[in-house]
Amino acid sequence: MYKRKVLLIVAAFLILGQSAYSQKALTKDERMAWWRDAKFGMFIHWGVYAQFAGVYKGHEQLRGGAEWIMNRSKIPVAEYQEMAKSFNPVKYDADAWVKMAKDAGMKYIIITAKHHDGFALFNSKASKWDISDATPYGKDLLTPLAVACKKYGIKLGFYYSQAQDWNNPGGSVARKEMREGWLNPDSAKIDAYTLANKGHWDPAQMTKTFDQYIDEVAVPQVKELMTNYGDVAVLWWDTPTNMTDEAALKLQAALKSQPQIITNDRLKRPNFPGDTKTPEQKIPSQAELDGMDWETCMTMNGTWGFRTSDHKWKSTETLIRNLADIASKGGNYLLNIGPKPDGTFPQESIDRLKAIGGWMKINSEAIYGTKSSPLAPLSWGRCTRKETSKGTTLYFSVFNWPANGQLVIPGVNNKVLSATLLATKDKLQTEIKGDGLTINVPVTAPDEIASVIKVEFERAVAHQVETKPKKEMKTGALD
Repeated sequence: MYKRKVLLIVAAFLILGQSAYSQKALTKDERMAWWRDAKFGMFIHWGVYAQFAGVYKGHEQLRGGAEWIMNRSKIPVAEYQEMAKSFNPVKYDADAWVKMAKDAGMKYIIITAKHHDGFALFNSKASKWDISDATPYGKDLLTPLAVACKKYGIKLGFYYSQAQDWNNPGGSVARKEMREGWLNPDSAKIDAYTLANKGHWDPAQMTKTFDQYIDEVAVPQVKELMTNYGDVAVLWWDTPTNMTDEAALKLQAALKSQPQIITNDRLKRPNFPGDTKTPEQKIPSQAELDGMDWETCMTMNGTWGFRTSDHKWKSTETLIRNLADIASKGGNYLLNIGPKPDGTFPQESIDRLKAIGGWMKINSEAIYGTKSSPLAPLSWGRCTRKETSKGTTLYFSVFNWPANGQLVIPGVNNKVLSATLLATKDKLQTEIKGDGLTINVPVTAPDEIASVIKVEFERAVAHQVETKPKKEMKTGALD
C-alpha cells in the first residue's frame, strides 16, 4: 500500500511538472500577459460550510454569504469541526469541473484552498484541520484539480485566507454581531465577549498568538501550495484583518518558488498593493478606472458558498452582459460557483455556464485579448478594442438592437476596412454621417442578449474617454 501511494505521488508530480521553478526574473507585464488576455475566470468557494448550507440548529443565517456561517452564528470550534466528519464529497470530479469551465470560455480557476474557517482543501502538514485528516473523504482535493487544469490548458490559482482563521488557534477574526447569524437568546453576552476579545467567540481560538499562527500555519501552508501543485498562476489573498507588515513580508517570501505568480491587493493595505485590484460584487464605473489591472469577482446568486435557500440566480443575460461590460472597461470577470457538499455543481450554475459557453463559442474574439473601449459610453451596448498593424478593430456588443436598422457610433470617422456580424459572418454596409459612423444592420438581432459586430478601421481610433479617475475604486471589504 505504501509503495502504491508513493508511486501515485510521483506520477502526479510528473504530470503537473515543475517548470515554475526556473526562477527567471519576469517583468510585471510578462507575468500579467496571459491574465490580461484571459478576461474570464471561475471562482470556487467550497469547504465544510457547504455542509451547513446556510443553516445552524434550524436557523437560517440572517446576513452574509453561507461561507461565513461559523463566524456569524458563533459556532464553537469543536462543534464546527464535528461537522467535518460528515463532509464527504464522493461525487467530486475535478475533470468535469475544469471541462465545464473551459466549455464556458473561462481561462483560469481560483479555488478556496483555505477560507476564513481555516479548513484546508489539501493535505497539510501544518494543521490537522484539513480534508485529509478531518473528514471521511480523506484525500487531497487540489491535486486532481491541478492535473485537470493542466490537461485542459486552464490556469490554476489558489485563494488563501492569510489572516482570518476561525479554527486554527491564533488566527484573527473580523467581528460580526450575533444579529447577523441567528436570534440567539444570549446575543448580548456573546457580543460583549467578542468585543472584549477582538472578534473571537471561543476560548479555543485564543490559545496561541497571531504571530504563532502566521509562523506555524499560514506560512507553511502557503509554501505547501507553492510546491505541491506545479505552476500556480495566482495567489488570491483575502481580508487582511489585523495583518502586520512583518507577517505580510513572510507570506510574500513564501511565494518565491513561483516567480511568475500574480497576487491581488488584499494581503495588507496599503503597503502591499499586489498586481490586481479586486472590486467585489460590483463593476466599477468609468470614473473609478485608473489604468491599474482589476478583476470583478461576483456570485451567480447571492452567496459565495453553497446555500440551499438562495435562489436569487442572475440570468444568463445579466452574466453575459456583465462579461461584455467588464471587458469594455479593461477588466477581468471572476464568476463564482459554490459546489454542493457532495462535490457537484448546482444545476442552475451548470445551466448558466453552458449558456455562456454557447455565446462565447461565437463571440469570444470580442472578449479575449481585448483592451478597454476608446469610446464614450454607448447607450445600446459595449465596445472592446484590439490594435492591429492596419489600425484598430472594435467589437460592438449590441444589447439593444436598433429598430430602424441603423447602429450609430458617435465620434468615429475613421475609414472602415470591413464590418462583420460575428454570428452570421455577414458583411455589413457602413457610412460616415456627420460626426459618427452608421452601420446598416439586419432587422432582427441574431442574439437577443448581445449580438457582436466586428469593425476594422484604418488608423488608430481616437480615445474619447477621460483617463484620469475621479474617484477611488472600491476593491472589497477590509474584513
